[in-house]
Amino acid sequence: MHVSRTTVLRWILAGTIGLSGGVWPALTPLHAGDQPQPLTIQFTLDRPLDAAAAPFVMASVGGLFSAEGLAVGTNVATSSADAIARVADGSSDFALVDINSLIRFRDKPDAAPVKAVFVLFNQAPYAIIARKSRGIKALADMEGKSLGVAEGDLSIRLWPAVAKQNGIKLSSVKQNTISAAVREPMLSAGQVDAVTGFSYLSAINLRDRGVPADDLAVLRFADYGCEAYGFAVIVSPHLAAAKPDAVKGFVRAAVGGTNLAVKDPARAASEVVSRMDGGSRDLELERLGAIIRDNILTAEVKRNGLGGIEPERFERSIDQLAEDFKFQKRPNAADIFDDQFLPPIDGRLVN
Repeated sequence: MHVSRTTVLRWILAGTIGLSGGVWPALTPLHAGDQPQPLTIQFTLDRPLDAAAAPFVMASVGGLFSAEGLAVGTNVATSSADAIARVADGSSDFALVDINSLIRFRDKPDAAPVKAVFVLFNQAPYAIIARKSRGIKALADMEGKSLGVAEGDLSIRLWPAVAKQNGIKLSSVKQNTISAAVREPMLSAGQVDAVTGFSYLSAINLRDRGVPADDLAVLRFADYGCEAYGFAVIVSPHLAAAKPDAVKGFVRAAVGGTNLAVKDPARAASEVVSRMDGGSRDLELERLGAIIRDNILTAEVKRNGLGGIEPERFERSIDQLAEDFKFQKRPNAADIFDDQFLPPIDGRLVN
């Protein structure tokens, strides 16, 4: 993505490191005196910038990264698997990825010991989005219907567990593999009865395409027994070992940025859109509202604070993932998530 000279000057004058949808180097704020140089950090997003990254945009805008002595630059991967690979080989320091993709990655015999250090989505956004006019109002109505599954879709990996838990025969649902580019158009045109996807993406995209909101059934897996966590920040094993204070600083900034996004979603959406190519403020604000409500501010987070996991629930989520994935050696929660970099609970409660 091209970054104009005016934009660079605006970043420098603001004294912050902005997040962008493209690849660009971290910028060092210009300060006089004997201030120590900030540590340059590369942070990878597993998809183009949207409202899901609002906490990190707000951490940047609010000066929280720079306050931790970090100069954070971003790059965008093609998928969670690609982002994990970048952290594993050390070409990126942190990444925001689907934690269930990390679980599958860690099952490889030669996998680097990459771990998550901050869970952003306490509930995964996996969902089936269906048309009520096609006879689907609840999950049980999926039997005998056609389901469009985009290539690389993450939701479908937990569908077998959700179907089993709700007494739905997988063979009774006709799956059609489709391109992600035509997922919403095909459902809008009635070429499939439902699609898998993220609740905050596909459902809002369909309304933007003119599908009436009252004709959409958003069947969130979390409402049907899915215990999976969602997006999480992972860290390079080398950085975690060599500079643990930097990792703690990044996590503190992520906690603070999440609080800022929750407190002022309108501003957070505007800041995200200003860094997107052709984004819509109204759409991103709607997405952010759904993310905060459904994926971030759960009862568990209100009780335990941002960023952590409940080990027993995490273990159950691994068992659910195993309905679709045969582990060579099943990992446990401690293999995937490292809580030593989290602030104390009173520093993670939502303000």
